[in-house]
Amino acid sequence: MMRTKNLSVVALLAAGVLATAGSMPAAAVEGLLPHPGPEGLLWVQERVGDGGVVSAGAWDRLPTVLTVACEGGGTVYATMESQGDVVADLTVVCPAGSTGTGTVTVNPGRVTGSFSIGIDASDDTVRWALTVTQPE
Repeated sequence: MMRTKNLSVVALLAAGVLATAGSMPAAAVEGLLPHPGPEGLLWVQERVGDGGVVSAGAWDRLPTVLTVACEGGGTVYATMESQGDVVADLTVVCPAGSTGTGTVTVNPGRVTGSFSIGIDASDDTVRWALTVTQPE
């Protein structure tokens, strides 16, 4: 069974919420995570410091995968909520000069429709990116 994703709505929601997440450093040329492709519900290319995003379109019959990458020294703590429940969290170590990555998979049925992700960075200079996918 095929399903469609309204990526334009997701992109619009992400852009509105991420305005509070900080600005991208001028020296950043490469992204921390590649585009997630057709399985992607959400892609935040790069932000600095604390932030977050909200989205919709998650299908409850598929697992949901949250991947967070970061760089710059310190850590980021990510929390994912859906329908008022915390469904996943992870801490990623952010090395200076290289990229740290963490992934958590949420079982089908836990993420339904809308979801939010909060990022708490240990320092305002830590760069981070994230993807949310639902592999079919």
